[in-house]
Amino acid sequence: MATEPDKTAEQSKRIFSTEDARQLASRRQPRLIFDFVEGAAGREFAAAQNIRKFEDVMLQPKVMEDVAHRTLLKPFLGKKYDLPFGIAPMGMCNLSWPNADYHLAQAAKHHNIPVCLSSAASSSIEEMWQWAGKNAWFQLYAGQSVEQSLSLIERAGRAGYETVILTADVPQVSRRVRDLRNGFHMPFRMTPKLLLDFVLHPYWSLATLFNGAPEPKNFKTANGTTQFDRSASRASADWKFLERLRAEWPGNLVVKGVTSPADAVRIQQAGVDAVYVSNHGGRQLDSVPAAIDILPQIRTAVGPDYPLIFDSGIRNGEDIVKALARGADFVMIGRPVLYALGADGARGLNTLLSIFAEEVSLTLAQLGLSDVADVDAEVLVCPDDTNTSDAPVATHFNKKLMR
Repeated sequence: MATEPDKTAEQSKRIFSTEDARQLASRRQPRLIFDFVEGAAGREFAAAQNIRKFEDVMLQPKVMEDVAHRTLLKPFLGKKYDLPFGIAPMGMCNLSWPNADYHLAQAAKHHNIPVCLSSAASSSIEEMWQWAGKNAWFQLYAGQSVEQSLSLIERAGRAGYETVILTADVPQVSRRVRDLRNGFHMPFRMTPKLLLDFVLHPYWSLATLFNGAPEPKNFKTANGTTQFDRSASRASADWKFLERLRAEWPGNLVVKGVTSPADAVRIQQAGVDAVYVSNHGGRQLDSVPAAIDILPQIRTAVGPDYPLIFDSGIRNGEDIVKALARGADFVMIGRPVLYALGADGARGLNTLLSIFAEEVSLTLAQLGLSDVADVDAEVLVCPDDTNTSDAPVATHFNKKLMR
């Protein structure tokens, strides 16, 4: 059980919450990089809703229960993890801080949680397995060709990976205004504006210069060039491809980016081991519903025992408990870990993960629970309401908070 920050890993003295990490990262990183991490599609309405809708989910405390000893151990997909959350797949993490993927792997091993390497990562499939071992998962974008996609899966299998996540909600990378405004390209196209941005953030710039500019390593060719087009269509991740992938991949298979109950049922029927409920952190469609609102509907559709993973909008340990209560079996964390790395490197990452673990444990204590496995809809103030924003009790609480 982690009820206080882990003292065995070096800690940041400046981070006490995700917002602390976010503010520090915004000052330390060039605007181009911070906006790449934080930015979303369109007006960024969906990204904001992902966070705000957690405020509408109310938990019911219980008193006088014996909660002196609490466990956060979580069996999932054939493994036993020390915490009910892991690190979500994110492309080009090394942009947030040099060697970010390595630090994520080390943190995953230290806390015994999964870390998922993206196809578009700035570290290779083989490197992540070397660093994280059985804590590593692999995320696949079905990109330029089916053959190329399956070759990545073959590499993952040879390396030792047991869990593959197919991301299905990016048929085409969306239009992200912050990136367009900042002139974000990989590799960087040096302009006077970008040069000034780097000069004004010397700590990040010098560290990145010393370690080398990140690039998507999983698409390297024999002659050293990179065959990766970030703007290329990824629409080959269709139902036919899923059928072939299921037939060829013997390990755990997860489909990520699901917000439709009908899609979730069809994926379940295709023999996939888990559905990953996510709206990509609002980075794909600005009008998509908040993921936390969709989660109970998908839980109802697939039944009580089918494994569900969740991300989008998680900002603290209490949010993790809320997601578990609304139907998730496991939770993944995205932007907060990149904020923490951008704020204070490995120290920031270890601190934030320890804070999340402490907050989950403290929330269990308030709910009168001693085991995170016991979290279910009964801890919700409105367990039968799939949209708590309309619930009278939630409205009452919000009004009190606004006074």
